[in-house]
Amino acid sequence: MSRMKWVAVPLVAAGLVTTFAACGDSGSTASTAASAADTTAAAVENGETETTDAKESVKWSYSDATGPESWASLSPEFAACDATSQSPIDIVDPASATSPEPTINYSKGAVEQFNNGHSVEAAAAEGNSITVDGTTSALLQMHFHAKSEHTINGEHSPVEVHFVHKSAAGAFTVIGVMIKQGPAANAAWTPFVKAIGTPEGTTAKTTFDWPAMLPASLKSVRYSGSFTNPPCTEGVNWLVMDAPVTLSKAQIDSITAVYDHNYRPVQPQNGREVVVTPVTN
Repeated sequence: MSRMKWVAVPLVAAGLVTTFAACGDSGSTASTAASAADTTAAAVENGETETTDAKESVKWSYSDATGPESWASLSPEFAACDATSQSPIDIVDPASATSPEPTINYSKGAVEQFNNGHSVEAAAAEGNSITVDGTTSALLQMHFHAKSEHTINGEHSPVEVHFVHKSAAGAFTVIGVMIKQGPAANAAWTPFVKAIGTPEGTTAKTTFDWPAMLPASLKSVRYSGSFTNPPCTEGVNWLVMDAPVTLSKAQIDSITAVYDHNYRPVQPQNGREVVVTPVTN
C-alpha cells in the first residue's frame, strides 16, 4: 500500500479558524463558540466564516418539509441545490487517471468541537493544509454525516467524514473519508468520539492528531461537485478516499447516537468526469 506524503508543520498555539479567533479560556468560551456556531449554521459544510441574513434565517433539515427535496425552494439563496453539478454522487467504475500526489500538511493540534444542529464540527487550528495539483488550501474544519453521503456502487458506509479546506483564492477542496467498522478502537479518533456528546450550543476543547485520522493511502476518487447542504454551492473539488478508516463498533455507535440521518441523498452525475487517481511511489 502506498503511503501518504506527510510534511511536518509546527503547531500554531493561537488562532483557530476565523470563527473562533476571539475564543478565550474562561466560561465565556462556550457561549462565544455557541454564538459563532449559530451564526454560521448555514455555512458549516463549506467552511465559510460569514453568512448572510437570508441564508441564516432559512431553516433547513434532512427530513420532511425542509428536507433535501425542498432545499432549492426554501430560498433563492439555495437555488444551486437544483443545479447540475451537485454532491454527493454514487461512485461506480470511475475512470483511471494520473494526477500529482497530494501533500498533506497536517500536524497534531488544538481543536474546538461543537454540535451545530446538523452535525458535530471540529474547527482546526491554523497551520494545517493540503496541496492538490499545486494549490494549497487551509484546513478549516471536519464534520460527519451518517449514513455516508457518497455511496460506492450504491452502498453506504455507516459514517462519512468531510475535511473542508479553502485556498487563498477562495476555492474549496473537501476530502471525504468513509468510516467502517473494525475489530478495535481507533486511538486517533478517540478525542473526537469522547467529545461527540457535547450539547448543542456548547463547545469542547480537545486535541486531534490530524495526520493519524486520515487513511494511509492517498488513492482517491476525484470530481467537481458542490457542498452537500444549503446553499449547495458548486465548484467544490472533491477527493473521496478509496481506503476507509476503521473505528470500533462502540465508536461508531457513539457518533451515530448524536446524528444517524444527517445525509443528503446522491445526486445525478450529469456527465461529469469522475476519476480514480492511483498513488505510485
